[in-house]
Amino acid sequence: MSDPVLELSGIEKSYNPGTPGEVSVLRGVNLALAPGEVVALVAPSGAGKSTLLHIAGLLDVPDAGRVRLAGQEMQGSAQTARTLARRDMIGFIYQFHHLLPEFSAQENVELPQLAAGVPRGEARSRAAELLGLVGVGARANHRPAELSGGEQQRVAFCRALANAPKLLLADEPTGNLDPETSDTVFDVLMGLVRSTGMSALIATHNMALAERMDRAVRLDAGSLEQV
Repeated sequence: MSDPVLELSGIEKSYNPGTPGEVSVLRGVNLALAPGEVVALVAPSGAGKSTLLHIAGLLDVPDAGRVRLAGQEMQGSAQTARTLARRDMIGFIYQFHHLLPEFSAQENVELPQLAAGVPRGEARSRAAELLGLVGVGARANHRPAELSGGEQQRVAFCRALANAPKLLLADEPTGNLDPETSDTVFDVLMGLVRSTGMSALIATHNMALAERMDRAVRLDAGSLEQV
């Protein structure tokens, strides 16, 4: 059997530890994502889902517990190794697109590839292919301010997938869109994820969207449970 793409074991995280204001956010969280599995992370506001995603994405370090990516032990790894793992294995999507405003849609999707050492011509072709898949190929030369909210988020999806990651982490990826646009853009996201066979952990408060994934887990009071 293949190793889980993501494996979190006994993850603990507190803020302001050792002070009267200490807040325990994660309490012994365990989670494993199989190759190609899409899991919804459901949580009320302030429950710690962003913290969990940041730990899974190697942007934050837990107080205790282990993080493994594709069988590789990441806890205790040097910062350089963690940075390379983020670049090569993980794609991030946030509620707000965070596109670079001075660059076109095409350039925003090319940039992470160039940072990974992909030749410019190959990066250009990959970006054009992805933008075409999500229906914004004709808008490739437009800057973010010239795109609608739904178009901007589609470009953000393409940027996250540009380096063909093994794991996609998404934090309320359609949360800033109106319901109709949200459904359309989510369809695009799921199409991309399914077609590439990557694993994904997608945080959402929308149970209708969560039900369209392989399974859902709920984070509440610092603990994770199956929905």
